Amino acid sequence: MTPDRFFSLMLLLESRDAVTTRELASALGVSLRTVTRDLNWLRDAGLPVTAHRGRLGGVTMLPGSGLDLTRLTPGERDQLSLTGLDEKQRAELDASVESRRALSKIAAAQSRRVHELLPLTDVVHVDSRPWRQARASGTTPASLIGAVRRGRRLRIEYDSPRESCPRDLVVDPYGLFAKAGIWYLVADRAGVPRMYRLERITTWQEVDRPRRIRESQTLATVAAALVDQWEHNHAVEVSATIDQTQIARAQRIFGLRLVPDDHDHDREESATGHKVTIRFLHLEDVRALLPFGSAITVHGPTEARAHLRDLATSLAHHYAPSSTP
Repeated sequence: MTPDRFFSLMLLLESRDAVTTRELASALGVSLRTVTRDLNWLRDAGLPVTAHRGRLGGVTMLPGSGLDLTRLTPGERDQLSLTGLDEKQRAELDASVESRRALSKIAAAQSRRVHELLPLTDVVHVDSRPWRQARASGTTPASLIGAVRRGRRLRIEYDSPRESCPRDLVVDPYGLFAKAGIWYLVADRAGVPRMYRLERITTWQEVDRPRRIRESQTLATVAAALVDQWEHNHAVEVSATIDQTQIARAQRIFGLRLVPDDHDHDREESATGHKVTIRFLHLEDVRALLPFGSAITVHGPTEARAHLRDLATSLAHHYAPSSTP
């Protein structure tokens, strides 16, 4: 159950003496089956939800449940949808204080059925940032969130690593997206969806025009499609053998882009190395193999081997001893 549907369902139950499942489904915009599943979830969580058949029956919330969502301000209910973020990310959005206040109101009214359990906040801590993340520069989430929520078109200056200088772009934003500790602006540019890393947005300003996003598309659907495209689309497939001692490290770095060779039945070779295919979006991206040194042997394609050789030669020349005294 999504946070927004949870709050809407609870408010409907607490504001009426009885309401039918059909009325709940219509008000929430979901199916009867979904409403039934949600109600069962509330019962399993210990909330006093009952259902009575008949003309005057319906679903009711017994008094004295202790969970009074009317105490939450609209802003607090909105902020609770951000609970998938860790504390640092909420702070980056300037949402930390209001989120904690809303969560404390919910926690103070927990069912007595779970009083013997330690609070989840005491035994679970979430930090979704990657290891050894450098301090981000450029645009911050908190500075951009207001403009995004106003639904305006944006003009951004974007410093792409593949361009010699920053580019001036006009985009129609869907919103901000946090992935693996990195913030992105998800937006359409000329009707084509893109993700822009906030740390590479050097300047931005609102355009005096409302955003024009594609019909039936949301931040969640566009972000999911872009992530899927990034993980599965590729232009270069590199066939390689990775030393046994480095396979785990390679899997952490390349993720789904590293595919084990299912046809590798050579036991003698597999004892010291693993045959894999690593997928890259661009030929230039094979430079990510350089830190592995000789622990990765690239077999093909020819252009990938040639590019790695050129990169390694350039690096060797850069660090060659100087001939001048």
